[in-house]
Amino acid sequence: MLKGVDIEIKKGEIVSIVGSSGAGKSTLLHILGTLDKADRGEVNMNNVPISSLEGKQLAAFRNKHIGFVFQFHHLLPEFTAIENVCIPGWLAGRKKTDVEIKAREWLSLLGLKDRVENKPNQLSGGEQQRVAVARALINNPDIVFADEPTGNLDSANARELHKVFIDLRNKFNQTFLIVTHNEELAKLGDRVLYMKDGKIV
Repeated sequence: MLKGVDIEIKKGEIVSIVGSSGAGKSTLLHILGTLDKADRGEVNMNNVPISSLEGKQLAAFRNKHIGFVFQFHHLLPEFTAIENVCIPGWLAGRKKTDVEIKAREWLSLLGLKDRVENKPNQLSGGEQQRVAVARALINNPDIVFADEPTGNLDSANARELHKVFIDLRNKFNQTFLIVTHNEELAKLGDRVLYMKDGKIV
């Protein structure tokens, strides 16, 4: 349960949230990312009160403005890397070829130029997670919410993913909110917020 959490994230910031299990980190991320609804309070993005959106309106806003990277990549096993990346763009109703061109650009930028036609089971854990990052970015979201993004990776792949986040912020001014137990990742951000018992301390 969250208790009086008040947070503001600026464009181009990397904000890390750390704390023990059960502190409320993932709950906060899910509410800010519109996956869950708070009993009270407001969530605003670009002056839009997104906490008051419902149904299709909310789904459309989330698809266009928010990217997600989770601990488990959630790639669809029957689709190739590029198809997995394209799906949010296709769901947004964008032109098929435009989405595919953008997906190739992101995969290439993330070091997966030669892996675009591979299916998830043909990729390493680190490669699968980078495909998930490309998928999160395909609609040019205002913010990417990452929930324990390195929790399933070994230390080498975790460091590689840390570098990806920093590079994306530096090159594209991409905003990230990252929930993590990984102190190395947390310290790379511009701010580290500590949560305890549902509060930011």
